[in-house]
Amino acid sequence: MTLSEIYQKGAEILESKKFGVFLRGAETEFVVKNNEEIFKRYRFLQKAINSIEPITRTRLLDVELQVPIVMSSIYLPIPQIHDSGIIMVAKALKEVGSMMWTGSPIPSDRLRELVKVGVPLVQTVKPFADRNKMMQLISEAESAGVTWVGIEVDAGQGTKVRDKLIASGCSPISVGELREVKRKISRPLALKGILSPWDAEKALEAGADVIVVSNHGGHTIDYLPHPLEVMDEIVKVVAGKIPIIVDGGFRRGTDVLKGLAFGAQAVGLGRPILFGLVAGGEEGVKTVITEIAEELKRAMAMTGVKEPSSAHKGILL
Repeated sequence: MTLSEIYQKGAEILESKKFGVFLRGAETEFVVKNNEEIFKRYRFLQKAINSIEPITRTRLLDVELQVPIVMSSIYLPIPQIHDSGIIMVAKALKEVGSMMWTGSPIPSDRLRELVKVGVPLVQTVKPFADRNKMMQLISEAESAGVTWVGIEVDAGQGTKVRDKLIASGCSPISVGELREVKRKISRPLALKGILSPWDAEKALEAGADVIVVSNHGGHTIDYLPHPLEVMDEIVKVVAGKIPIIVDGGFRRGTDVLKGLAFGAQAVGLGRPILFGLVAGGEEGVKTVITEIAEELKRAMAMTGVKEPSSAHKGILL
């Protein structure tokens, strides 16, 4: 199947199932709709006469990746798609040289299975109002052997699909609490859901090792911007101190190149992973990543970008 066919088949199947609700957004779904439109604002300045042979390899802290494309933090719908779905996704990501991010609630024994697959793995947790519960989940993730641990800082009011809460029992987390988490853990700390220069500055103050600029797939509050609308200010605050990952409606290799051009070191995919899994299992997920990576490489070649770290806004119109 082509990438377009996977997306069409995956969306059709998911929308016919009860768990297809996860494709929707909160309340008016403005965020999801805006995600779909934002990439049309930016075009490429072509540099066809060149001798560029692009490479897609990149590095995030101590993790070497073959592609600057990672799985965004997901878990809940995957077991509903297939009992062994999460393992299938892990194997696919491992084979293509990508990185896996999982969300909660995921059983610790399942985390250990994922670690055994050998894929670089980040486990994120929500800022549960019961901070002991939050720290217990982080401790279990570390004990399982994950690569990094993460906190979804934008889930301070839980998450929502249309008018229904799908994650509750959360409360906003403070810089002081994040510093305490950082002090207690041995793995790098990733903070997901940064969407303003304010939060980028606070993430640095808290000692974050990585941030993910994200509007959480439209599942937190309505009328949030797309990450690319706030990336310039965030990149200015971070000033190269730590890696930035971005996600939010990325579907094609050209979208990924735009994310890199705005200053991200990698781009996260959420719904495309689900489409690939439901449309073609492990092979479907592999096809999604490899096809997007091939599109990225072609676009890099035609815009004079040698490697992910050399992408810049000068290639955009």
